[in-house]
Amino acid sequence: MPALATGSGSDTGLYELLAALPAQLQPHVDSQEDLTFLWDMFGAKSLHSLVKIHEKLHYYEKQNPMPILHGAAALADDLAEELQNKPLNGEIRELLRLLSKPNVKALLSVHDTVAQKSYDPVLPPMPDDIDDEEDSVKIIRLVKNREPLGATIKKDEQTGAIVVARIMRGGAADRSGLIHVGDELREVNGIPVEDKKPEEIIQILAQSQGAITFKIIPSIKEETPSKEGKMFIKALFDYDPNEDKAIPCKEAGLAFKKGDILQIMSQDDATWWQAKREGDANPRAGLIPSKHFQERRLALRRPEVLVQPLNVSNRKSFGFRRSFRLSRKDKKTNKSMYECKKSDQYDTADVPTYEEVTPYRRQTHEKYRLVVLVDTTRPRRSQESDGVEYIFISKHLFETDVQNNKFIEYGEYKNNYYGTSIDSVRSVLAKNKVCLLDVQPHTVKHLRTLEFKPYVIFIKPPSIERLRETRKNAKIISSRDDQGAAKPFTEEDFQEMIKSAQIMESQYGHLFDKIIVNDDLTVAFNELKTTFDKLETDTHWVPVSWLHS
Repeated sequence: MPALATGSGSDTGLYELLAALPAQLQPHVDSQEDLTFLWDMFGAKSLHSLVKIHEKLHYYEKQNPMPILHGAAALADDLAEELQNKPLNGEIRELLRLLSKPNVKALLSVHDTVAQKSYDPVLPPMPDDIDDEEDSVKIIRLVKNREPLGATIKKDEQTGAIVVARIMRGGAADRSGLIHVGDELREVNGIPVEDKKPEEIIQILAQSQGAITFKIIPSIKEETPSKEGKMFIKALFDYDPNEDKAIPCKEAGLAFKKGDILQIMSQDDATWWQAKREGDANPRAGLIPSKHFQERRLALRRPEVLVQPLNVSNRKSFGFRRSFRLSRKDKKTNKSMYECKKSDQYDTADVPTYEEVTPYRRQTHEKYRLVVLVDTTRPRRSQESDGVEYIFISKHLFETDVQNNKFIEYGEYKNNYYGTSIDSVRSVLAKNKVCLLDVQPHTVKHLRTLEFKPYVIFIKPPSIERLRETRKNAKIISSRDDQGAAKPFTEEDFQEMIKSAQIMESQYGHLFDKIIVNDDLTVAFNELKTTFDKLETDTHWVPVSWLHS
């Protein structure tokens, strides 16, 4: 560290020191960016203002002025009481009005505090009844305000002693650095706790305000430094600690909703992690169930079952997934009529809990997006061109590509194959364009890879009442009809939409990045377009595996 020139002790010494720091540190700075940061920081007006305040206080200390009186607030009260008994004129009324103002009373109160030098809380005297033999006993005093202490306790099953179970990161106990996990609690404010239950001790602490004195025996275990604050996770389920019977302390729990980003502060406990919401100004962490513990108990609550894929109707009843006609060729692709032919047609139910995520910003050089062309074995019609409406290939080549796993998904309709190939998606991505795909929900998890990095939007139908109201004059194309005639929606269609959406959200909702309710088509379309635009400008949270594989 370089030697730094200091001031001569004058009032401007600190100012001169700060002004000289960047120049003296320049030989030791590695980059121009760091040097610019130092110049900006030490040249900030706010820092200079603090220096001026420091100099004024330093001058005040040198002058050592003595207060004329220590009870200005009491004197003002006495004056107001005496003036009330006098004949009131304009000046007396104005003086009484000034003395009754809250800001004037606060000013006089602060004056008295400074005059009396009563800055710190008054702590009780140290107890003098400590046994000489208890040389390992430690007396700790913490000043408690409305904030919880940020520690949990438990009874040791072997010794019966009350010990500190955990220290909540960022809480008052953690910031003090005086209490540690494993410390044995003997007394709280002079009250012995050996025969008390943890709940009774918590009640004592809850009712205590100001200075709290702890008599503890420090733990002999050395705490291992934990890697904290480096991990972020996306919650894939809703959690309310007040409804969790297993949580050791409901007051210490952290409630969250599915989709919330949580910063993991501690994983010292294999069952209960400590976390805080990303961006939350409150430094104190809260308890959440660990990933392993939550997955285990969710698996125990429901037996392992086989989840059958969604039964895709031969009527185009998935209209809410197809509400946005992105292009002419996409309109003709009745992908919702495909029969699933994936090898994982039957899959065990997922138990989604958390997903480790990291900030990521998608970068595309083109402002427009492309819908992927679909391969088909259907004969090309006279008005169609290869590579415009579809990519037309032979049945033999299509089946060969199926065997080589070249399709994201495929199916058969009226004895013709249709499929979305992986190569067609890659060709769009290679052009730095956004690729729009409309796939069956079971396909989503196969696309959530480092290569594709998808942003999954679920177009959800409104309530069945709104469907009846807004779709009463709408029509759908039925594949049962060889003529492909458009027919009105039926009550059965509406019920199937709602049921299918519920199944999709229940089984695959943890894979969705955004849900758009297709109530009003214009509103839903604008929300979809806004989402697309933000994808190219905003930072989003994506799985860590996408960037660190």
